[in-house]
Amino acid sequence: MRTLLRTSALLLIVGVVGAAAMVGQSQKSTGARMADAATAFLATLSADEKKQAAFAFDDEHRTAWFFTPQQDNNKKATRKGLRLETMTDKQKAAALDLVRVGLSATGGKQAEAIMANEGFLAELEGKGGAMVRNPGWYFVSVFGQPGNTGKWGWRVEGHHLSVNFTLENGEVVSATPTMFGTNPAEIKQGPKKGTRILPEVEDLAKDLIKSLTDDQKKAAKLDKQLPEIKEKAPAAGIGDPLGIPGTKLNDKQQTKLLELVKAYADRLPADVAEAEFKKATDAGLGKVYFAYCVEEDKPGKPYTYRVHGPTFVVEFLNVQADSAKNPANHVHSGWRTLPQDFGLKGK
Repeated sequence: MRTLLRTSALLLIVGVVGAAAMVGQSQKSTGARMADAATAFLATLSADEKKQAAFAFDDEHRTAWFFTPQQDNNKKATRKGLRLETMTDKQKAAALDLVRVGLSATGGKQAEAIMANEGFLAELEGKGGAMVRNPGWYFVSVFGQPGNTGKWGWRVEGHHLSVNFTLENGEVVSATPTMFGTNPAEIKQGPKKGTRILPEVEDLAKDLIKSLTDDQKKAAKLDKQLPEIKEKAPAAGIGDPLGIPGTKLNDKQQTKLLELVKAYADRLPADVAEAEFKKATDAGLGKVYFAYCVEEDKPGKPYTYRVHGPTFVVEFLNVQADSAKNPANHVHSGWRTLPQDFGLKGK
């Protein structure tokens, strides 16, 4: 436990400094700034556009989230919300302002790169691709009345991106599910060769796996890949913890594990990230488990991992080929609250 407290303190320094810088820029809380940004966005919309973007707080759409492509057989969008490509420049700017308030500088850059990457996929797959690849196919939804009293929430969502917030009385009560993905994980050919949108969540995990002893691997390594991240529902549905508890790792490995968790939290604004990281680690590393599977004998060495604590789970998969047919080069990575996202209680 002393190791956990010492390591956690070191990792939180960055979050505290970031939060202090943000306070220097604005005395408003993240929740208040979200309310301002959402209100400003809604004010740019016509009555018909509000019907597409604004929903009651308890609308079932709020917890029916997706990070996979959502289209019908005629390649028409089936995802709810108001999509970027139908917005005026002013509306789009207001929508992206809301996204930036909901993410850190790093998270915001990654989210915008994920959206822009749809254009690259469109070029890569050509007109014969089965899925619509369109940077404008990202959808904004607001649930309830934005403000500093009562409950409300918002979402921006499209292929490989789902950012969801629930607020109550001006405070962020849930910042999950937060899902970032990228295809390809690394561009292998052309002028953008070597580009990676989500390097941290791969590099930190690979470093941790590489550092494990044979005995630690026996506890952490799984015989089969972990399942795909469960979308559509507010519960992650992952079952009991798998793998090795953090207390079975040495000090350097514990630090690496906490850095990995923090990489997911740091997609969020500094104050929200600090609160999420604190909740994730307060139970102690004895209750935080790391599990992984790497198929060394398959092309690309597909792998998955999970970090699972009492109040959260990090899920990562890199098992699919990318659109250029490079094996195991397609990442899904998500941060979920347990037992449920969206500020919901119970199982």
